[in-house]
Amino acid sequence: MIKRVLSIAGSDSGGGAGIQADLKTFCAFGVFGMTAITAVTAQNTQGVMAIENLKPEMVYQQIKAVCSDIGVDAAKTGMLSNTDIINEVARSLQEFSIPNLVVDPVMVSKSGNILLQPDAVSTLKEKIFPLAKVITPNLDEASILSGIRATSLREMRRAARILFEMGPKYVLLKGGHLTGKSLIDLLYDGKKGIEFPVERIGTKNTHGTGCTYSAALASLLALGYDMHPAVAIVRKYMNLVITYSLSLGKGFGPTNHLAPIFLKCGLNPQDGGWNW
Repeated sequence: MIKRVLSIAGSDSGGGAGIQADLKTFCAFGVFGMTAITAVTAQNTQGVMAIENLKPEMVYQQIKAVCSDIGVDAAKTGMLSNTDIINEVARSLQEFSIPNLVVDPVMVSKSGNILLQPDAVSTLKEKIFPLAKVITPNLDEASILSGIRATSLREMRRAARILFEMGPKYVLLKGGHLTGKSLIDLLYDGKKGIEFPVERIGTKNTHGTGCTYSAALASLLALGYDMHPAVAIVRKYMNLVITYSLSLGKGFGPTNHLAPIFLKCGLNPQDGGWNW
């Protein structure tokens, strides 16, 4: 039976991040994607113009509807916005025993807009992190969450240890904000850190990379992959979707979520299209 993956996140009207990015990524990995929308944003490649949070009860009802009928093999959280929504999501995760939870602690958009209220950060750490199979902060998020300014691999290791003590089974720090020609992602399991080095791709079109990364990881966990090989596959996937990212809009363009499929079909991923 096809594996089922739930995204609990915000909507991006520009299609590059949030649940839109998650659903495209789920398709790329051949899993059935479902959503529980936490907030609606008016957003494009240049920024977030408006945010409308859903009522926490509505977030709960979406999760309940999916879990009580279709079922969930893995889930990911993205933009959770505020304390009330976080509390409701935590209750839902426990009530429906949702497995293989990937937590992307979304705090700030690529354009610098606040997507998690500052007073909700402690609630996220206390209520959601202990339920996570893995958390996937970037270095800015890791610095806020751990209190360690993670600007080097040594500091990343320190931050990972602090974040692991908050309850997740794994911590995956994304090193895209490191300076230099290469970057390193760090996977920490409480005992050792495994490094995933990769050459940096020269493009500004990286809108939605965090959402895409966590959605890909959730897909692979649903498919039964262990964490280490799953991260290695996600890194290869991210290299492709960023290499063939799309120059859409006037700001930070989106990644190309279906690039691997287009390549396998012998098509240019940046042209798209299909001759049915």
